[in-house]
Amino acid sequence: MNILILGSGGREHALAWAVKQNPKCDRLIVAPGNAGIAAIAECAQLPIEDGGAVVTFAEENAIDFVIIGPEGPLAAGVADRLRDAGILCFGPSKEAARLEASKSFTKEICDAAGAPTAGYAHFTDAKAAKKYIKKQGAPIVVKADGLAAGKGVIVAMDVDTALAAIDDMFGGEFGAAGAEVVIEEFMEGEEASYFILCDGENILPVGTAQDHKRAYDNDEGPNTGGMGAYSPAPVMTDEITEKALLEIVKPTVAEMAKRGTPYQGVLYAGFMIKDGQPRLVEYNARFGDPECQVLMLRLGAQALDLLEACARGTLDQAQANWADDHAMTIVLAAKGYPGAYEKGTVIKGLDDLPEDSFNMVFHAGTIEKNGQILANGGRVLNVTARGDSLQEAHDRAYEMVQKIDWPDGFCRSDIGWRAL
Repeated sequence: MNILILGSGGREHALAWAVKQNPKCDRLIVAPGNAGIAAIAECAQLPIEDGGAVVTFAEENAIDFVIIGPEGPLAAGVADRLRDAGILCFGPSKEAARLEASKSFTKEICDAAGAPTAGYAHFTDAKAAKKYIKKQGAPIVVKADGLAAGKGVIVAMDVDTALAAIDDMFGGEFGAAGAEVVIEEFMEGEEASYFILCDGENILPVGTAQDHKRAYDNDEGPNTGGMGAYSPAPVMTDEITEKALLEIVKPTVAEMAKRGTPYQGVLYAGFMIKDGQPRLVEYNARFGDPECQVLMLRLGAQALDLLEACARGTLDQAQANWADDHAMTIVLAAKGYPGAYEKGTVIKGLDDLPEDSFNMVFHAGTIEKNGQILANGGRVLNVTARGDSLQEAHDRAYEMVQKIDWPDGFCRSDIGWRAL
């Protein structure tokens, strides 16, 4: 197969790494890719949110299968354009991707499906939103309704912070994403992620993970796109995963099909778990980043078979074969992230690190210039390792981190603390 992956982050490097190991993969192109991806695949410059351009590129390069990594192209309807052109594609339609692209739409679906989630209200003007916050009090959660690159959620522990978040959102801090807001009750408990493949009718769970959203140790500092993750998540016991599937995931998938917008792709469900009861925090319409990195390291070559079965509608004949192992990824970010940071700083020591099915550094925000690897984003590297235990994966990953020479980067030193 000739395969095209859309995206440029650590998630896409992990997907490319797994796909490349499958003997079905004859040619692999990633658009636009990054310095790490360029070492294992062809990289192409392509406007990935332009469905017409993606279809033309796929046809000109005899692409058999397109895997869409980030949410942007999904929300822009790129999967629809590919399917209309008869090109096999992994990723939900524009209408189905609203489960991520609109928080209020997700709440509407949860209400219709009877799926347990946080109580909420939806606002299109700041005055009404502020009145609601003052009435409800804090802690309270303020969310930009649209796509905000994982940063449009403010967990406000006091009313002033919540009111300031409303000013920011309606003031344009998150662009069009903040033109509407959803205000939710603050849910207590432990958060975990569950990844389920859906082919429109059938579902196949492909793993659990736990992400670390805050920038600094002890879950302090601002929210980020994710500073590290591990899989599996111990809090997602067999009993809780079964409950989540029966009460939340299956009713959601059934409701989407009932509306004539069947969900086909990966459904990434974030849950808050308290007293053995999962409640939905949010859905994403793509693999998490950095959760995808730990899942792909554990799945390996079979990932391509599963994604293909999902795209072809044959998930009922597929099976995910899990080893009894653990994986951890540590995000190395540019100093200053998630605020202002410098680009173009040199990263050394990567050539001396192992690259195999137990140890991988997935590149997120890098470019190669004159033979050097330079930082080109906020989250720059995902140092990822597998082991028979979480402790072993943790020790391997942090050992690799120590060997990377990048004074302009930082990472958390406590990834996996909840489980360890």
